Amino acid sequence: MTTVERGKAALSVPYAMTRPDRVPSRRYYDPEFYAMECELLWPRVWQMACRLEEIEKPGDFVEYEILDQSVIVVRVDANTVKAYNNACRHRGVKLVEDRGSCQSGFTCPFHGWCWGLDGANTFLYQPDLFDEANRDPADLGLREVRCETWGGQAFINLDEHAPSLRESIEPFASFHDTWHVEDLRAEWWVSCALPTNWKLAMEAFMEGYHVMETHPQLLPAGGRARNGSAIYKAMGDGPSATQSAQIRAAAAAGTVDSRAFIDMQIHFMQLISDGMAGMTHADDVRIAEGLRDLELPADPMLANVTWRHALNDAVMAWHRGRGENMPDLNFIFDNGLTSGVNYCFPHFFLLPTYSSASSYRIRPTGPETCLFELWSLKRYAPDEEPPRPPRPTPMPPDDPRWPPIPGQDYSNLPKQQKGLHTKGFEYMRLSNQVEGMIGNYHRLIDGYLAGLDYDKLVPAVQQVSGAIDAPLRDLGF
Repeated sequence: MTTVERGKAALSVPYAMTRPDRVPSRRYYDPEFYAMECELLWPRVWQMACRLEEIEKPGDFVEYEILDQSVIVVRVDANTVKAYNNACRHRGVKLVEDRGSCQSGFTCPFHGWCWGLDGANTFLYQPDLFDEANRDPADLGLREVRCETWGGQAFINLDEHAPSLRESIEPFASFHDTWHVEDLRAEWWVSCALPTNWKLAMEAFMEGYHVMETHPQLLPAGGRARNGSAIYKAMGDGPSATQSAQIRAAAAAGTVDSRAFIDMQIHFMQLISDGMAGMTHADDVRIAEGLRDLELPADPMLANVTWRHALNDAVMAWHRGRGENMPDLNFIFDNGLTSGVNYCFPHFFLLPTYSSASSYRIRPTGPETCLFELWSLKRYAPDEEPPRPPRPTPMPPDDPRWPPIPGQDYSNLPKQQKGLHTKGFEYMRLSNQVEGMIGNYHRLIDGYLAGLDYDKLVPAVQQVSGAIDAPLRDLGF
């Protein structure tokens, strides 16, 4: 047990982070630790509950479940989305399941009590059968849950005293505002039932250091060498590892072969498109293929900038020609806003590239199980009707239908969960340079479990969220 200070009082945190670069293994399976997360973490954090295209019309609703809590997220009108505890005020029966539409409001399937989309009770059979205190209209309204929208998604928070969503997810929100993520729509949606703790599932996507062994198809020739010659470059800091190796090779040669350079760029885009079944969308790969005959400067770094500007111009022109609200990709590139994988505490990721993105959401279902959901997001022309993907049936991690890259990631996680139980394995040893995000968010979890106030937690959240491959950071506690 370790105590994290909280004003005049503090709660003891089991298996606490006594060093920021060492994560005790029992945090991933200990029942007491998991119970504290359920009680002290999840009820106080903003959670991505649904994408807004799931609730496009008034009366459209979805059920969001987290642990033993069920929440209705419903569109009230064109500008209003609300959330309610999913329980009849009479005898507690769930009012809705899954998703659907109820333009006239909610009706309890047990005794027929009714509520409007605004949460007000509109009907109960024979009110005279009830004591006046049990039929007070002011007390019969559905209990509202904090709900705010950003970036094409609805977020909920079970704590009515929590700070605003925007304050809680900066600078993640401003970074993605530049990408116009609010205009992305789901092309498909899949989910994986993982036999791993929810934190372990997230950590596979918090660093790119694993790419060298887990995703060798993404490396340049010789990039997997174990003789010390391989150099890892943090993701989100300029070109990819593959692209950086290509630029270094060109620099060593002193000149650029335009066709070879462009072929490698397109090859890498295709690898990401195929490997993720999206992220870099097939539309943008085809646009890049139309630039194969582009002449690039001989200087390698200038060639890279010229290529990116030309590709960005072509992607923007094609999509804007279809009436889509494209961001200024050259502004994004020139200002270093190209981080490929970005984390939003506690359980959400966005991965924007060119015109499209991938998105992840992770939810605990037990101490050593979780649900990992993956969306492919793209832009649609105004006259197109985006599909409304069905809620997915969770697939096992070894299902052959997984795209190659997540399939490779999922293959490691069950082995890791079992390995953490091994006697003698006491803690993970993190790189303080590229695995710092893992140590950062674990220490933030300790802050929640210790009961810290929001004036301490929100600045720490803002330090934790952002581009992956982050170093260890000072969280202020």
